[in-house]
Amino acid sequence: MRNLKNEIEFLNKLSNILSGQISPITTISAVNKLFKQHLEINDTEFIMWDNNNMLLKDFIRDNNFYNDEMLAKEINNIYTDLSESKGKSFYFNDSLFDCDFNTEQEYLIKELIVDDNILIFPLISNEEVFGLMRISLDRKVIKKDFFELLNISSKLISGAIINYNLNEQMEISLNFYKAMKDIAKIIESQYELSYIIPLIGEMIDRFMHSHLIYIFIYQEGKYKLVWPGNCKDKKIYSLLKKINLHTDCILSDDSAIGVFPLITEGVILGAVAAYSNIDKLNRQDIDYLIQLTKQSGLTIQRANVYAEVLKYATMDALTGLNNRRQMEVRLNQETANAKRNNMALCLMMLDVDYFKKVNDTYGHTAGDCVLKKVSEIIKNEIREYDIACRYGGEEFLVILPQTNTKEAILVAQRLRKVIENSQIDVRQAGVKKNPLLNVTVSIGVCSFNPVMNSDDLIQKADKALYQAKTTGRNRVIFI
Repeated sequence: MRNLKNEIEFLNKLSNILSGQISPITTISAVNKLFKQHLEINDTEFIMWDNNNMLLKDFIRDNNFYNDEMLAKEINNIYTDLSESKGKSFYFNDSLFDCDFNTEQEYLIKELIVDDNILIFPLISNEEVFGLMRISLDRKVIKKDFFELLNISSKLISGAIINYNLNEQMEISLNFYKAMKDIAKIIESQYELSYIIPLIGEMIDRFMHSHLIYIFIYQEGKYKLVWPGNCKDKKIYSLLKKINLHTDCILSDDSAIGVFPLITEGVILGAVAAYSNIDKLNRQDIDYLIQLTKQSGLTIQRANVYAEVLKYATMDALTGLNNRRQMEVRLNQETANAKRNNMALCLMMLDVDYFKKVNDTYGHTAGDCVLKKVSEIIKNEIREYDIACRYGGEEFLVILPQTNTKEAILVAQRLRKVIENSQIDVRQAGVKKNPLLNVTVSIGVCSFNPVMNSDDLIQKADKALYQAKTTGRNRVIFI
């Protein structure tokens, strides 16, 4: 006799699971547990059809469902049969039955019973089959009410999976547009390729988490890897050779590797490579990467133009300090003045300790916040006629005219302590957990003598800085 109360209770629990879970892993795990407890089902698997790759895939693990070639072929045949029936049939132990479950079918199913029974229901959206619910059970007889309960369950689960896929697709689209926007905005604060390319690489890498991302710059007829530090896969270099001005994308034979040219105004700037030895690039991945690469190409091209213009400017765009070119001009002036007038002159070279760790942990945007704050402290702590410059990356130079050794060391120690005791807010970089950072600097100090030129002075300061770094950091060394 049919127990409607138990059936309603079961369906209510199933509905609560499907509406209350966010992760597909926890959802399917909870569904499996419910099926085992209430329906005496051994196991339930959910197999989805991936239109991009034209493969049946495990919904949870997102990989090809079966390694067994014969079993994979069998499942493909079942999927085809159920698709052709528009989901109005189901499979039981390799036999196709109409979903209008009647007494004659029940008799046939009893005859087919073996020790391990497999029942397969279609997962349906708008009368189209998009996947399978494969159930393993050891019941000796399948009753009509049991079948109907599973049939209803498959429809509820179909709806939940569709909603999950829609939400996932929406999130992917939002992440894509955010990545496009962020890549376009890089140029607002950066123009040095050594900074821009890692930022672009990180943004694409976060978006394409199933593939490793590499960025190459085309120079002197060759592709030079610039991000990350190493790429040994020969297939990537082989694909790079096939790039021309008319290609959007070049794929490996198995579609697991893709190379996307960085082309702007008819010039090849470089390429972005996406690599995996497992996952294939589907049509959607390819379309997204083509658009991201085009945006990256525009950003790199604008950076090259800006760099050419700023080569003749005096200010560093990120920190507001004198840039390296202006530093060379001013240092030449000050060394000539000190030599001519027999005046004291000192030079400080600063380096932010463990700066790479800041970038790796919080991202390059947080690293920019650190550089800006350190620059601000330097400007506040030096005299009006002292000359602060961004030497490159996280290194700074401070020219101290009319300053003797003792005074220069006092300035350096004061600067080091102020930076050490300052908290740097990186919330604008999207850091929410522990957004206040503390950093330290190592400082090398040296003094000028009349037999030296500006290059000698820089080398001496650099040597002092090296000693400060290798003897413990967060210290001042004078030589």
